[in-house]
Amino acid sequence: MQLELSQDHRLLRDSVRAFADREIRPRAAEIDRQRTFPLDNVRLCAAMNLMGVMVPAEHGGSGMDALSYCIVIEELSRACASTGVIVSVNNSLVCGPLLRHGTVDQQTRYLAPLARGERLGCFALTEPDAGSDAGSIKTRAERRGDQYVLRGSKVFVTNGAAADVALVFASTDPARKHRGISCFIVERDFPGFRPGRDERKLGITASGSREIVLDGCEVPAANLLGREGEGLKIALGTLDAGRIGIASQAVGIAQAVLDEALRYSQQRVQFGRPICEFQAIQWMLADIATEVEAARLLTYRAARAEESQARFSYEASVAKLFASETAMRSATKGVQILGGYGYINDYPMERYFRDAKVTEIYEGTSEIQRLVIAEQILQT
Repeated sequence: MQLELSQDHRLLRDSVRAFADREIRPRAAEIDRQRTFPLDNVRLCAAMNLMGVMVPAEHGGSGMDALSYCIVIEELSRACASTGVIVSVNNSLVCGPLLRHGTVDQQTRYLAPLARGERLGCFALTEPDAGSDAGSIKTRAERRGDQYVLRGSKVFVTNGAAADVALVFASTDPARKHRGISCFIVERDFPGFRPGRDERKLGITASGSREIVLDGCEVPAANLLGREGEGLKIALGTLDAGRIGIASQAVGIAQAVLDEALRYSQQRVQFGRPICEFQAIQWMLADIATEVEAARLLTYRAARAEESQARFSYEASVAKLFASETAMRSATKGVQILGGYGYINDYPMERYFRDAKVTEIYEGTSEIQRLVIAEQILQT
């Protein structure tokens, strides 16, 4: 396996890093405090062709590979984790399944404008009583002539505050349980679709997480993605790719922690010398640096697996588990290195700490990742 980035990948990293430092980072603290969905950031990312990184050019995307996608999400998340996950969701959870399962008409009407950043997408799977157990969703879709009528609600929908298009999962045949779940392309303006409660979160406060209410929502039959009963298969396959995106986000957060901890420890003087000269601080910095490197390499390996293997659940779960827990461990050490200054919002470390936690939860909790990994190794 090639561990070093190619020249093209390095150029992409440097370009996105410069863009993120110039355009995204300066407003990260403000949007976090105000909990404001950063539409300006989305437009800027669209102008950089970052909303459909892996979508072929003929469908409006950048036509790059999975490793390029990881680099993009890491660099954006290093500057602003909320922006990183907004872009990640549009790429992996919306453009991805439309590219793999959409009809020519669906790709023309939805995939191309989403990949160009002219529209924004969200992924609506989780419900109040169905989180890790996605097969137990209660939202129903009833076929009536040339349309489906959807009833139910979804929660924790990233981008839900601003998305124009939602991929909504609903049961078309409750008797078949998880085999009766289907996926629908739902526009924000469809009758019966409305945003619900705004989720007030600990971290990634500007990612626009909203409840979505489907109150007799009328969806054209032509907007069924795939076939009836394939919804859970589509969802789980999509989440494999999405987990690589969240691993990349976690690496970006952990790298931001390391950057800030290094900067502070070299400037902060106690007992007559910079605190980076004390062994206790050096060991924490060394632990963070080592785990960030390991998490990044596992994420790159998962990206390579996505490009070369039919199934990459194991690699995606390993990367997501380790990178997310690395982000949380690193952020905890980062707060400790800054001491009291790590606990106040004048410094970004407390934001990194808050943002890191959710990477262990969404797109499959750490416990679910361990189940996936255990299942795979027990089969070998």
